[in-house]
Amino acid sequence: MTSPLRPLLAALSAVTLALPAAARADEALAARSVAATCANCHGTDGHSRSTIKSLAGQPAERILQSLADFRSGAQPSTIMAQILRGYSDEQLRLAAQWFAAQPALPAPAR
Repeated sequence: MTSPLRPLLAALSAVTLALPAAARADEALAARSVAATCANCHGTDGHSRSTIKSLAGQPAERILQSLADFRSGAQPSTIMAQILRGYSDEQLRLAAQWFAAQPALPAPAR
């Protein structure tokens, strides 16, 4: 004989398993959204088309260190220190991880 709670327990198990995936999807969307605000200077998906540094494929730790240096003034900037005031540490972490996960473009042939 089956328990009347069995379907409820099965449903709760399914929801519990789906929660981490939903949280990851929300975090990925947040990361992509923050990173998109960098596109004007650093290019779509972190692939710069100018002399400004491309971020795609750079290690997240290196990106975060650069951001910390801009914030502290250790790295001079024209605009980065001002832009960074608008972002939380968590938002910067998400963006750095997102850029790190993007494939770097091959170096141009010379």
